[in-house]
Parts: sequence; C-alpha cells; structure tokens
Amino acid sequence: MSLYESAVFGDLDLSNRVVMAPLTRTRAGDDGVPTDDMVEYYRQRAGMGLIVTEGTWPVREGMSYLGQPGIETPEQVEGWRRVAEAVHAEGGTIVMQLMHGGRVSHPEISGVDRVVGPSAIASPGEGRTRDGKVALPVPHELSTAEVAEVVEQFVQAARNAIAAGLDGVEVHGANSYLVHQFLSPESNVRDDAYGGSPENRARFAVEVTRAVADAVGPGRTGIRLSPQHQIPGVLEADDADALATYTALAQGLAPLGLAFVDLLHADPKSTIVQRIRHEAAAPTIVNSGFGTVTTREEAEELVLEGWADAVAVGRPAIANPDLALRWEQRAELNEPRPEFFYTGGAVGYTDYPSLAEVRAER
Repeated sequence: MSLYESAVFGDLDLSNRVVMAPLTRTRAGDDGVPTDDMVEYYRQRAGMGLIVTEGTWPVREGMSYLGQPGIETPEQVEGWRRVAEAVHAEGGTIVMQLMHGGRVSHPEISGVDRVVGPSAIASPGEGRTRDGKVALPVPHELSTAEVAEVVEQFVQAARNAIAAGLDGVEVHGANSYLVHQFLSPESNVRDDAYGGSPENRARFAVEVTRAVADAVGPGRTGIRLSPQHQIPGVLEADDADALATYTALAQGLAPLGLAFVDLLHADPKSTIVQRIRHEAAAPTIVNSGFGTVTTREEAEELVLEGWADAVAVGRPAIANPDLALRWEQRAELNEPRPEFFYTGGAVGYTDYPSLAEVRAER
C-alpha cells in the first residue's frame, strides 16, 4: 500500500493517503464565520487526500480561541458552505473537526459566563483574550443531565456541518479539550457513570461519537485521540490505566463502523496506538505529533509497512498547499513561517506558492 494510492474510508473518497491535520489558524471573524481567506486556504489544499478542518466549536460555550470558527449559527453554516464548495470544485474531500474546548476557555474569549468541564478543576494553562493572557477559571462541573445536553450539542453541530456540504465530521477527543478531559484521571475525578474506572472515563467519548454517527452516518464520522500525549492538566502517566482507558474506548467505538480513527502520538508504532487501531476496527490515520515535523520518508514508511492507513501532517501542509504532489514528485518544499501561524490575515496563510508557481518563476 502506497501513501499516494487512493482510499475509501467509510463514505469518504481519498485521492491519496496524505491527510491535512486539523490546524488552529484563528482566521475567522468575531462572529465565528469563515472568511474569504479561509475559503482560499482550504481550496488551495484540496489536493490532500483528506482535509480535516481546524477545531470548530459546536456552541459558543465551547469556544477556546479568539478567531476560532463555529458551526452553530446559520451564518456560520453558510460560511462553511463556501469552504466546502471551493474544496469540492478542486476535487477534494473535507471533514469538520468538532471541538468543544470545555474548561480550556474563558468568558472573555467566548462571551459566555460559564466555562464547563467534567470536574471543577481548572486547566493549568492560560487563555489569550483581547487584553492579554489570563488564568483559566475553575469550570462548572457538568451534571449527568448536562452531559447529555452536550452530547446533543455535538449532534446538532454535526448535522450543521453536513448541511453546509462538508463530507463528514471528526469528533475532537484529543489535546486537552472536553472529550479528552473526561478521559484523563487528572482532569476527571467524578464518581458517577462518567468517572472513576477506565470504562467510565471512556463513556462520554463513546456516547458523543455514537450519537454523531447515528445522526449523520458512521461512514461520515471519525474521532481524533491523543493517547498519553502528556499535556499538562490531562496527564495520562500510568501506562496500564491509559492502555485500559483507550482499549475500552476503542472497543466502544468498534461496533459503530466509523469512517476513521485519527491518532496523534509521538510513536505511531507504539503498543497503545496499535491497540486502539486494531480494537476500533476502523481505517486509521496516524500523526506523529508536535515534537518533530513529519517527514515524507516517515509517512511513506508508516503506510507501506502497514502501521496506518493514512498519515496526517501539519506544518508541511501549512507551508505547501500541494504537499501530496510535492512528496510524490520528490520536489523541494516551502519552509513554514511559524511567526504567522496565528496572526490573522493572508500573510503566512494563503501566500505560500504552489510547485507550479515556483517553477514558473524560474
């Protein structure tokens, strides 16, 4: 199996197995509506086998960053429709990452008084408001009834994404946000059906994913996980507990027939990653993490040797809108400019040249 072969993940057709990882870029308007720059950014990258959008909030309460897009209002749905149409016009496939930030938020970011989480424990991080950085507050601990309400918020967001014309959705269960907060014994100290044992801590992730799959179809549904990524506040330091938690989660996902499971881990060949892959019984996308940039050689090897069905890449996809083509042709790459990753506007966003443009200048 080659990285450059086409694939079918559920109802999703991939032209190759190079996946654009979900990448926070904070380019939406204050109303959470995708901008013209966002339409162009995703259009340029339609040659990736699959685009996973940046984390998009299902409700304003779940917003974590200024400039982050939403999928709650009719205006946001229409904004994402423009993105989907632009990607489809170029022959691409795009799914939306549904991201509820949970306790990784602040009223000065979301404009909502309440911040929520599985337990009344503040995230150790800081939030960036218009007036500077602030400590994140102690969240309201969701009641059992409120957990069910949040599940329905994910469901409605998924329906909105499909109504906007996207090909599917990815539940964000990674990187310290709400679903991940339920998984970690550090951020989840509940004593009800959603806390305590590995199976109970996995319950919310399974319920969200099942409900979304029921609403929009399992062939249009995926989930992203970051087992033992060791982000402060959601540490999963006990190897046995982490393996039990993610095994329970994967076994809960297996009957759903998902389009894919997207796994972020520094070692995609590790026991925990491969356990999730085999237990979940779904096509697997791996992403080797934030510590090092994924190389072409690594990505090709992971697919060729059967460790994954596709590979997600971040920084190379930011800097190279035609990354899959460049990798297949062994062409030179543009270098990313991290100073522009989150600054807003077109600079460092839509101004990276394509390979054809580079060659035309010579």
